Amino acid sequence: MNATQIHPLSDVQTKSIGSGTRIWQYSIVLSGAKIGSGCNVCAHVLIENDVTIGDNVTIKSGVQLWDGIRIGNNVFIGPNATFTNDAFPRSKQFPDRFLKTLISDDASIGANATILPGIKIGTGAMIGAGCVVTKDVPAYAIVIGNPGVIKGYTDKNSGHRADRSAEQSSASTRFPERDFAGCTLHTLPLIADLRGNLSVADYEAHIPFLPRRCFWVFDVPSRETRGEHAHKTLHQFLICLKGSINVVLDNATDRKEIVLNRPNIGIHIPPMVWGIQYKFSHDAVLLVFASEPYDANDYLRDYDEFLFYLKT
Repeated sequence: MNATQIHPLSDVQTKSIGSGTRIWQYSIVLSGAKIGSGCNVCAHVLIENDVTIGDNVTIKSGVQLWDGIRIGNNVFIGPNATFTNDAFPRSKQFPDRFLKTLISDDASIGANATILPGIKIGTGAMIGAGCVVTKDVPAYAIVIGNPGVIKGYTDKNSGHRADRSAEQSSASTRFPERDFAGCTLHTLPLIADLRGNLSVADYEAHIPFLPRRCFWVFDVPSRETRGEHAHKTLHQFLICLKGSINVVLDNATDRKEIVLNRPNIGIHIPPMVWGIQYKFSHDAVLLVFASEPYDANDYLRDYDEFLFYLKT
């Protein structure tokens, strides 16, 4: 097992450092900090007391990790990324407790990004350079800009953006009839007429379950994201009646992204598939059929909870 390496020009007070971790010159690590194995802490990094860092973490130069920061495993933090832990800072005035910021496993934070306090960045998420993150980031989301907005989702296996060509392609040309985690795509009848077009869905013939509830989503700002949950037992059937939306499907080991942009195309999402809808066009209207009445206990709204529920 590799030994810990601490540069003699650094001030490292903690004894809680895993094997194989390297801390370079001019870094300061206070006594209460906990650092895992195989980490690389570059020059000019400050780590306060109430900070926990997992294994195989890379922290580039110019980063300060303040009390309340929790870093998972395999996280990359780019140069001069800025963390905060007090929403209303005043000189010589301290809150009763500092807000906790959680960076989950496999996440990456670009150079000069700013992370506001009390935020959770989900597993595998990518924060772009210079991004200002003002609210929680879902797992595997790609976030850029100021304020940060979701511009895509990464492929779980490669870490790169998933289904880049999906933005230009309709669902019918991108999604086989039965291909992903039990999800199915359905082409509904379309009756074209000079007076206007009509599409229809007979429940027993065209939808894989008997709906007991429906709702519709509209006037969603393009930067906002909907869904971000799974259901324990509920089935859903999504139709974009107008405009277009991107739909992300996640079965905990892989993900698929498609575009719904035709009013006679529906997608069936069975239970225990994590679903996200985003990139709503300004005129988008999303119709959702549900197999059961609303039940808050049927929702899994946290991605880590979803993974745990799948395992147990």
